[in-house]
Amino acid sequence: MTRLNELRDNPGANKIRMRIGRGIGSGKGKTGGRGGKGQTARSGVAINGFEGGQMPLHMRMPKRGFNAFNPKDWNEVRIDRIQAYIDSGKLDAKAVIDAEALIAARVIRRAKDGVRLIGSAGFTSKKVTFKVNYATKGALAAVEAAGGKVDVIEAKAPWKKAPRAE
Repeated sequence: MTRLNELRDNPGANKIRMRIGRGIGSGKGKTGGRGGKGQTARSGVAINGFEGGQMPLHMRMPKRGFNAFNPKDWNEVRIDRIQAYIDSGKLDAKAVIDAEALIAARVIRRAKDGVRLIGSAGFTSKKVTFKVNYATKGALAAVEAAGGKVDVIEAKAPWKKAPRAE
């Protein structure tokens, strides 16, 4: 039976760190394993992707995809979470459930660019009307199966100007 003061790690489990720059006899003296002169011998090397005047590979590759210049930041709310808030009495099922009602019930913290209704199970309330910017097919089916209704409203586009009244 081994005692606590006799516990040892497996042989070779902990490798002792090589102390560099400690004299020529150590094998890692003088340049300290960094080779000769140049950028890599100095501290603060930023050479990743640099190809010595040649166009770097990441710049030669074609660019793919699209990044929107104005991506939307949605509040995604699951319908089972809304059901839990209805059951606890924090949300009124008879009133229209929109962004303002969700903020008042503290389901979401703030109205970002709109509310997205997601999820497909866990909704049992009858005749609940939602006013949201987007709803998944599963969420739409679950709400309509329970007898409710989802009104999908269009999100405000901040870069579009309002039509002029003439």
